[in-house]
Amino acid sequence: MSGPSSPQNVTPGEPSKAFVRAVTRLMRPLIRALIGQGMTFPYLSNLLKAVYVDVARTDFPVDESEPSVSRLSVLTGLQRKDVNRILYSPPPDRTPPQSVSLSARLVGIWTGDPRFIDGEGAPKALPRTAEDPDVASFDSLMRAVSTDVRAKVILDEWVRLAVVSIDDAGMVTLNQGAFVPSRGFDEKAYYLGRNVADHMATSVHNLLGDGEPLFERAVYYDRLTPKSIELLRERARDVGMQALLELNKDALALADKDEGDAEATERMSLGLYYYDGPDEKLAGGPDADDQRDDSDDSESGKTGGQV
Repeated sequence: MSGPSSPQNVTPGEPSKAFVRAVTRLMRPLIRALIGQGMTFPYLSNLLKAVYVDVARTDFPVDESEPSVSRLSVLTGLQRKDVNRILYSPPPDRTPPQSVSLSARLVGIWTGDPRFIDGEGAPKALPRTAEDPDVASFDSLMRAVSTDVRAKVILDEWVRLAVVSIDDAGMVTLNQGAFVPSRGFDEKAYYLGRNVADHMATSVHNLLGDGEPLFERAVYYDRLTPKSIELLRERARDVGMQALLELNKDALALADKDEGDAEATERMSLGLYYYDGPDEKLAGGPDADDQRDDSDDSESGKTGGQV
């Protein structure tokens, strides 16, 4: 992918007003999480300095050589001493929790491998163990991914996180709504960073015109009743989950086929989200002005459509 293109309609040293409004709007939910987790502005400021330097160094090269401290200072607006300090500081630990990478692989196989899905494509309820090695069980699912971790350890953790349930007959059922655990803060925090970062990377790629646009679409409507919201929420969950399950089957088969191929250096991600909440235009909330810039119906004031 080529480097980011030059900004359009921007005064030197001043970002466009439209971009400032977009950044302000997308920061609000993030700042809510930061305050909720006790992350103060000074703490965030130090994080941002390090990220600024890292992105300037890796994404905005002039040639093949390592950018100078002076260039990084110009790109980021940081003082040279700050740039130097950041460059010689140990990098942050980006290793995901072990349970996350292992769990994601297990769920992918359980929902995509023909051995573990039924005739309708849904994940089977699995016995914990099976004497016949050809019979699908939670133990055999675990062995398909790792022989270093005992199946009981993962199963106990998944029950705690409500990822699976176990009935009186000992059958293990996957909670398809719990790909992100309903409990387990570290796991949810990891997925927040990974999924939102990939979504933002897609949006930034399309905004800066870095190449062929990546797929990014949304359906949005306002002035809906709580009853309509409930119906749409359930519909979105059903349609979205079906799309993810179908693509997971294809991706799992291709990943198995590409294993060991020297050209297998790429990754992909398809993410779906659903949101509902108060209509900012009617409530007079902080995003009301931005909402009014959407495709208003001049008579009713409602907005909606697909983008």
